[in-house]
Amino acid sequence: MSKPFEAQIEEAVRTAIGPQEEFVALHEPTFKGNEWEYVKECIDTGWVSPVGSYVDQFEEQIADFTGVERAVAVNNGTAALEVGLRLVGVEEGDEVLMPALTFVATANAVSYLRAVPHFVDSEWKTLGVDPEKVENYLDDIAEVRSGECYNTKTGRRIRAIVPMHTFGHPVDLDPLKDMCDQYHLEMVEDAAESLGSFYKGEHTGQWGRCSALSFNGNKTITTGGGGAILTDDEALADRAKHLTKVAKNDHQWEYHHDTVGYNYRLPNINAALGCAQLEQLPSYLENKRELARRYGKAFAEVERVNFFEEPPFGRSNYWLNAILLDGNQEGRRDDVLARLNDNDLMTRPAWKPMHKLPMYEDCPRMDVSVAESIYRRLINIPSSVFLGR
Repeated sequence: MSKPFEAQIEEAVRTAIGPQEEFVALHEPTFKGNEWEYVKECIDTGWVSPVGSYVDQFEEQIADFTGVERAVAVNNGTAALEVGLRLVGVEEGDEVLMPALTFVATANAVSYLRAVPHFVDSEWKTLGVDPEKVENYLDDIAEVRSGECYNTKTGRRIRAIVPMHTFGHPVDLDPLKDMCDQYHLEMVEDAAESLGSFYKGEHTGQWGRCSALSFNGNKTITTGGGGAILTDDEALADRAKHLTKVAKNDHQWEYHHDTVGYNYRLPNINAALGCAQLEQLPSYLENKRELARRYGKAFAEVERVNFFEEPPFGRSNYWLNAILLDGNQEGRRDDVLARLNDNDLMTRPAWKPMHKLPMYEDCPRMDVSVAESIYRRLINIPSSVFLGR
């Protein structure tokens, strides 16, 4: 007699991660390098605020790793996205296209600017924005007037699109870039989850004027809390740095602020942590790919469920590994979640689609049936770096 479906999934997870004596978190940080040495230096010298050498070093190393000209470190990924959207011209009342299936911070960043989230659908091969479906949608509801895109249904300007690289899997960016050119849209990549992910050989975060990274405690590397704005535009980077340090003009003693800015800079003590984490990033990525390989092998033996693998045009960091239940098994998602969590294996569903949240239920949206199906069928499974050793 075969084991129950939920038990088969638990067995596959345990086969991939090996024996674990304690509760297994979904994704926990690993500190095995120079973290204590660098943080202690900040404490010993008193350089713990956003002014300090580690901030500059961290920005330079992030830019070098991702292949962009500039990185501006900030205190979290949401801040990076909010400032990035402001810098590309998103204003109050504008609409910003984004996936319905995303973390709430994507929509919140738009709302902070008093702009309007406009939700679009995802595709199965990436779990992110479906370029073809979105372009067909814009053909129906959008028109370009005087070099700007407008929603003919609401009358509002559509200013930008925010593709989000779900769980580290790269979105199909080239057709999205072509669509942006056609409709005069700015692209700001939500690359919060995709440090170490590549699209057609280039690191994510380079297809729009800027993008946003996150270094939250559950990300591939962490600064505790933190983020960064990536860009090849020197003037935009300078503006980002100015805005995120409360728009204060440099002067030996005078306090003069030339616009409403943000107190969003990353503290030096957090940047020190990030520098130590970056030194280990290549090995982290290798471990995560090895864990993904083991999951793929283990779940190949389980019927009615598939391990989600990177798209053919991308190389994923596999930040959070995921399984997808067959459509006729979606009603058992919560049973699987209960079984694994009750047995000390932390698992989570995908985020509830944004239009299902009370503050965003009235926002414009296209048909998002794929995003809704992904939500009903997807389960994230343990993905910490050390599990892939």
